[in-house]
Amino acid sequence: MDRRLWKVIFRGMGRVQESFEIHIGPIHARGVPAILVGVTGIVVAAGITAMLAKSAERLPETLREARGLSDSIRGTRHPLNP
Repeated sequence: MDRRLWKVIFRGMGRVQESFEIHIGPIHARGVPAILVGVTGIVVAAGITAMLAKSAERLPETLREARGLSDSIRGTRHPLNP
C-alpha cells in the first residue's frame, strides 16, 4: 500500500479513538481506556447471560434458598403451615 494511504488510515483511527468518552458516575474515561471499559462491560454482560442461561432451571430454587437465608439472618420466622 501507499504510504499516504496508511497515514490517512491511522489518522482516521486516531480521531475515532479520541472521540470515545464514557462517564459512569464519578468515573470518566476517554480514548483507549474508554474503549477498554466498554469492551469489558460487554464481555461481563455476555458472561452473566451465559451463566444465567446454563443455570436457568436452578434459578428459582437458588432464589428461594437466598430468601430463606436472608430471613434467617434477620430473625424473621414464617409459620410452617400458613
